[in-house]
Amino acid sequence: APGFTAPISELPPELPPELPMELAAELPVSIDETPASAEVHSFPTPPQIQIGDISLSQTMYSLYVGEAGDHLATIQREIGEVRIPPDDLVRAVHTLAGISGTTGIEAIQQLARAFELALDRMVKVEAAPTDQQRFVFARTAGALEGMLGAISERRLPNAETELAAALGELEPVPLSAAPVEQTATDLQSTDLGQQSDPADQSQDTTPAASEAMTDSPADSLADSPVALTPVTAAAEAPDTLEERRAQRIEDEIDPQLLPIFLEESVDLMRSISEGVRNWRRDPSNADLPRRLQRDLHTIKGSARMVGAMGCGELFHSMESRIDHALAMRAITTEMLDGLDVSVDRGTYIIERLSRGESASALPAAPVVEAMVSVDSSVVPLAAAADDGDATTPVFDQAKSAAPTASAAPTVGGTPGVPGTQVHLRVRADLVDKLVNETGEVAIARARIEGEMRAIKVSLLELTENVIRLRNQVREIEIQAESQMASQQAHTVRDVQFDPLEFDRFTRFQELTRMMAESVNDVSTVQHTLLKSLDGADAALAAQARLNSELSQRLMSVRMMPFESLAERLHRVVRLAAKETGKRANLDIRGGQTGIDRSVLETIASPLEHLLRNAVAHGIESPADREAAGKAIQGEITLSLAQEGNDAVINLSDDGAGLDYERIRARGVERGLLPEGGIATEKTLANLIMEPGFSTADVVSTLAGRGVGMDVVKNETEGLGGRIEISSTRGQGSTFRLYLPLTLAVSQALIIQSGTRYFAVPSSMIELASELKPEAIIKIRAANNFDYLGQSYPYHYLARLLGERGAQPAPARRHWMLLVKGGSERIALEIDGLISNQEIIVKTLGAQMARVPGMAGATVLGGGEIALILNPIALSTRIATSKASDELTLSAKPTSTTQVGMGRRVPTGTVMVVDDSLTVRKITGRLLARQGYTVVTAKDGVDALEQLTELRPDVMLVDIEMPRMDGFELSRNIRADGLLKTIPIIMITSRSADKHRNHAEEIGVNHYMGKPYDEEELLATIAQYAKAQKE
Repeated sequence: APGFTAPISELPPELPPELPMELAAELPVSIDETPASAEVHSFPTPPQIQIGDISLSQTMYSLYVGEAGDHLATIQREIGEVRIPPDDLVRAVHTLAGISGTTGIEAIQQLARAFELALDRMVKVEAAPTDQQRFVFARTAGALEGMLGAISERRLPNAETELAAALGELEPVPLSAAPVEQTATDLQSTDLGQQSDPADQSQDTTPAASEAMTDSPADSLADSPVALTPVTAAAEAPDTLEERRAQRIEDEIDPQLLPIFLEESVDLMRSISEGVRNWRRDPSNADLPRRLQRDLHTIKGSARMVGAMGCGELFHSMESRIDHALAMRAITTEMLDGLDVSVDRGTYIIERLSRGESASALPAAPVVEAMVSVDSSVVPLAAAADDGDATTPVFDQAKSAAPTASAAPTVGGTPGVPGTQVHLRVRADLVDKLVNETGEVAIARARIEGEMRAIKVSLLELTENVIRLRNQVREIEIQAESQMASQQAHTVRDVQFDPLEFDRFTRFQELTRMMAESVNDVSTVQHTLLKSLDGADAALAAQARLNSELSQRLMSVRMMPFESLAERLHRVVRLAAKETGKRANLDIRGGQTGIDRSVLETIASPLEHLLRNAVAHGIESPADREAAGKAIQGEITLSLAQEGNDAVINLSDDGAGLDYERIRARGVERGLLPEGGIATEKTLANLIMEPGFSTADVVSTLAGRGVGMDVVKNETEGLGGRIEISSTRGQGSTFRLYLPLTLAVSQALIIQSGTRYFAVPSSMIELASELKPEAIIKIRAANNFDYLGQSYPYHYLARLLGERGAQPAPARRHWMLLVKGGSERIALEIDGLISNQEIIVKTLGAQMARVPGMAGATVLGGGEIALILNPIALSTRIATSKASDELTLSAKPTSTTQVGMGRRVPTGTVMVVDDSLTVRKITGRLLARQGYTVVTAKDGVDALEQLTELRPDVMLVDIEMPRMDGFELSRNIRADGLLKTIPIIMITSRSADKHRNHAEEIGVNHYMGKPYDEEELLATIAQYAKAQKE
């Protein structure tokens, strides 16, 4: 039989163990089952996937994309390390080249093969890549990512011949091949911007002159200016990798002190970074560097105490540089740039320690610090810094200093006064659980309040029944006395006994009096229950207040100032500017605004994308800015403000702005816009947030893949926020993000659409108005509502939720909400307004998290689940199909039938007027099952009061009721010009012809006796309701 071959990458890393012989002997084997004797079946050919001229099966395509993605992730993770290429990196590149060759994708195979050869050359001589070589590696990883993106879109990528050639020209620098002699003249072109930071030095490419200085303490070199002279390093330079490693400062981390150091370093690193920025703004301020040195001295001592010796040496070197700069009065931009780089590297080291990774692989500090202590008059720093900006390695921003979950909240004391603060370390997940449990308590309390309201309504009904019962007992007593008085005329001849003394009357008298006493007892119990209920209401109100205070305090623990992200965002701008060769400054305003920790952590990555885009696409090159009359340094402003329950983040730059023509061309090219069609600037601006959309011609580590703005949009909408874009050509762009301040507790308006309940954040509601039918008809016809000079486009909530053709039910009053979100406004008609209350926000599942307009869910007091809506996002979603969805309403509101996506719309409104609670409930349930909207009234007066607000299609009326009976109610209805056409069906136990005839005389449409036949009643109601619609 022919042999089977498979690419090495498809073989398992470990072969399964051989089957024991004793088990193998027990397996049933049929000698007759041979390939030659096996029956041959024919199967349909599976569908093929075409990528250019390459045809792959669905299975092969899926396997390739998945495996290549895994290897690419390994490559991106490993290339940033300053060390000899590890086996994982070489293996990933080798496998990627192999599977690409197997599938016939030559572009990826050629580039990956060139990458593999370059890595092999470095491994053979035990050389780590230089900064320039790591930059080429980063470009290669970016190109491979772009190629795999093309494969995912089933496009054949173009070959990167120039990049492959650059990889072929990379020559490793062996550790033992360092130059023997180096002079100050040779060092004039050295990148001192990078050498000023030990962590930015490549461990394998340090010049021999630097190595010769390792025996000299960094402190002595920092105390006085040092002029570089020719130094012979042959006798002192280490010849092997082992000797170089022996000279490093090894860390001996104390695991008990490390958490304390990590917590302290968060604030210190933020203060150090801010100090460098302030010193750059005001170099003449002598107090700023002293404060900066105090912070450096503090964190240096803490780092050494915890055993992070390399980290301590880094901060010690920064102190020495500041001392030397102050002594020489040489506060140069290049020196400050070097401090920025060291701050970035220090943050990176601390991140490694926080992840439990060793920082011992980082280069030793004293060698580099000696280099950066050199007098700037001897070594021109300006040229060195210009060269260094382009080659500073870019570290993983996704793992940069985010606000830590273990940040200790202040429990007591005055901030800023030593000795008055008490800190308690609490896990962030524990705080989240406490907030969630507090929300559950609030939900349970709301349900109790609902039950209490129901009990109170029942007690009030009981009060009315007791009053009625007392009156009836009193009538019985009067009747009994009348009967006994009438007997006196027949017993005049019996003078020995009074009629009241007859035994046959005594028992009747006792029963009436016992009934009166029982009624009084029931009344006493009822009053006691009402008093107890009032006490329970007061206790619930107090509990609600305490629960609200507890919830607010827990929420304040979750809140973090936005400035906790400041250092992370400043570093993103610095590194992006260095990689693109541009100059940019980030100004953060309103950083003290507190935002929920989960919101802050989620929005950090989108903000990084926006800042990188601002540098890569917005800010022009120094030459272009100078030609345009702008300052060489671009300005990026990130401001934060609070509007209601929302945090508004404005990110603007003074760059070139959006190139709408280029966006239009790319949109037409991708089929997102019709060729020759008219598109507004808003439509074009929204195109940049489409997946895979990019106007960049070259894919780089900063831009060109078309995923950045897509991430920004998805993350923002996932938080229940939204994003707005505005731009002016030549003046810059502004991105405005609206985000919730918190994701746990919010004030919301509970509204009704059909039979369902929804919540809308109260901060979005400008006005809730109840309108008459005439007013709402005009608004529907104009499709717009004007209020205080503002225009509000009209929308009906049911249609926004996707129920095409849905129409509002008829009513005497209609609710209209004026909703505002950012610069967008709409007028929203709803079917009912329930209440305004505090809700506990629950996150949606993965299936609904990305649905536009859905900001979360909450549990109402009755146990119903209500979705939290963003009406602005809902109206934006249907804007493109608005014309086809628009509903033309007639001048007169009509009732509706079963329409939409399974939504039950009421077929009519029926009012049930009866003094019996049991009759009202039974009849109401019967009608509700048939789809009717049921309104109940306990007597004629209550019915007339409700008729001022609504007009039912049919009325069911009893005769005998307190305050106003059925006959009097019917006469009042027939005398009213607006109500006289309402059909009245009288249902009563008085079935005599006298009552029936009287009812017909006053205008009752139909007369039925109790008990009634349900089918007959429903048929009669349907007949009159249909006549009313016609």
